Amino acid sequence: MEGYMVTQGVNSLQIRKAGEEDIKSIAKVYVDGWKTTYDGLVPDNYLESLTYEEAKQKWISFLSSEKDPFIYIADNNEEGNIGFAAGKRLDNDKFDGELYALYLLPECRGLGTGRQLVSAIAKHFIEKNMDSMMVWVMEQNKSGLGFYERMGGKKYLRRKSEFGGIVVEDAAYGWEDVSVLCREK
Repeated sequence: MEGYMVTQGVNSLQIRKAGEEDIKSIAKVYVDGWKTTYDGLVPDNYLESLTYEEAKQKWISFLSSEKDPFIYIADNNEEGNIGFAAGKRLDNDKFDGELYALYLLPECRGLGTGRQLVSAIAKHFIEKNMDSMMVWVMEQNKSGLGFYERMGGKKYLRRKSEFGGIVVEDAAYGWEDVSVLCREK
């Protein structure tokens, strides 16, 4: 699945597989997404320490890692890259793949773009003969939890993570059959 176009009002939205030329815009969405999504959930000094340059290095490293990593981005004709989703293969008894990240610019949330990006990840997994996937979500991120629950994810596991010296609870949501996430173009 290389990409497809969706019309939303006067804007056309393209979901397409990202390449290294997209890393700069991915880093911007990632940092800006973190600063708005996790404001009040992690320490301010942690959010303030996030930089576009470090994020670029993170995503370059992600794409060059093992586990068949990939990223899909959502471009519209007005703002360019407004969001992205990243996935990778898992060596896990329960799930074949992981939705590693999903970030949207704040002004583009609630418009269906997140669902389309998750659908692109699911289709990619199916093309690679991978039937199931999971995602980790910070439990304090109530909108994220609600999003994955509305998408049919089932909570199955918890862990602790640390950001800026604060320990947070994460929940894993899983889909045993990712075909339920595939939307028509």
